[in-house]
Amino acid sequence: MEVKELILQVEDIHKATELISSKLQKPVIIENKNFELVSYSSSMEALDQTQQKTILSKKCPIFIIDRLKKEGIVQKLEKDSDPIRVHPIEELGFHQRVVIAAKHLGHTMGYVWVQESDGILNEEELLFLEEITPHLGKLIYDLYEKVNAKEGRREELLWKLLHHEYGSERQFRHEASLAKLALPERFSVVIFSVTAPQYKYMLDYLEKTVQAFFAKKQMHYLKTEFQMIIVLHGEPGEQNSSTELARGLIEEVKQETGEENFYNYLIGVGKEYTTLIQTRKSFLEALEVIEIANFITPRPETMPREFRKLGIFRYLAALYEKNSSEDYYSDDLLRLIQNDTEKQTDLLRTLEIYLANNGKGKQTANELFIHPNTLNYRIKQIQELTSIDFSDFNMKSYLYTELLLLNNVEAYYQRYKDVL
Repeated sequence: MEVKELILQVEDIHKATELISSKLQKPVIIENKNFELVSYSSSMEALDQTQQKTILSKKCPIFIIDRLKKEGIVQKLEKDSDPIRVHPIEELGFHQRVVIAAKHLGHTMGYVWVQESDGILNEEELLFLEEITPHLGKLIYDLYEKVNAKEGRREELLWKLLHHEYGSERQFRHEASLAKLALPERFSVVIFSVTAPQYKYMLDYLEKTVQAFFAKKQMHYLKTEFQMIIVLHGEPGEQNSSTELARGLIEEVKQETGEENFYNYLIGVGKEYTTLIQTRKSFLEALEVIEIANFITPRPETMPREFRKLGIFRYLAALYEKNSSEDYYSDDLLRLIQNDTEKQTDLLRTLEIYLANNGKGKQTANELFIHPNTLNYRIKQIQELTSIDFSDFNMKSYLYTELLLLNNVEAYYQRYKDVL
């Protein structure tokens, strides 16, 4: 039996994914209409950085989705049923691939991505994709029906709440009441995601900690392969009470896990809301925190875990893309890198900590484990080597942003090093 006929008879989307990958000899990822992971071929070694991040965070990175929208690819997928070739975005670890919309009953259910790192698909292979995607659309539809039936009515309703896949709020509340699913009056969504597949066992320990912590408190949680999604119930009349609860949980997990293992989690906390329709908003905010952390790979504790505290971190991916596309460098930072390289100084790191502490000398010296006089000497060196004006707020904000990119995005730092 040919592979196409075999796929058309398969009722398991994961098996279908493996068959497609085997037929095309290329990595395959299937996402739903919200660009959230549904299935992927088993060989992670062949996947590019973007695909690996999609698998770990269970969702395509936002900065990739934004780029695809900007180039009109997402809009084209909605209209057409033909495969679309997407060119590589090398600086973001996005290799060339083909994508096709998987539709069922006239609606887009998801997308099939085939990586083309080892060579492009020929016309026969593209036709093969066109012929099997309607069946994949049905499998995606059936998958969520099966998951809902398997995990029970409460889990089904919770997934619908997170994905805003329900009709009227009144009907949803009625169904929740029948299923004895307590709906919060005030809530935040928290997501724990492991940093690499080998750490997924830590979610089992996390589950025990969460259950113990919330023994007498209201919450709901869902586990996926690499994540735990928690809806925390705050106190009805206490603003930010669910956020405070999230902070307490994070500290409890840190104590129970131990500091070294704790940093194998990426943690995102969505803002607190009071209406059901905003549950998905808090969920997406928590996901965005994790996606940004995945993008910049921050040092422990340098990046906020709460969405409302992200500040400039929200825009780092866009700034990185702009700087890369324009081949832009800061001359001041280049001079500091060159001085550090040639004379074994630590001026770049000193500048970052100094700016992060808003120019507070004592705090900066303590964090760098140096004497305040040593700090003053380094600041004087920085001023002599560069045009930095520490009294200029705009310049300080700009430099701190560039330093966040420079220190946290390895490829960006390498581009700086390459021009020296």
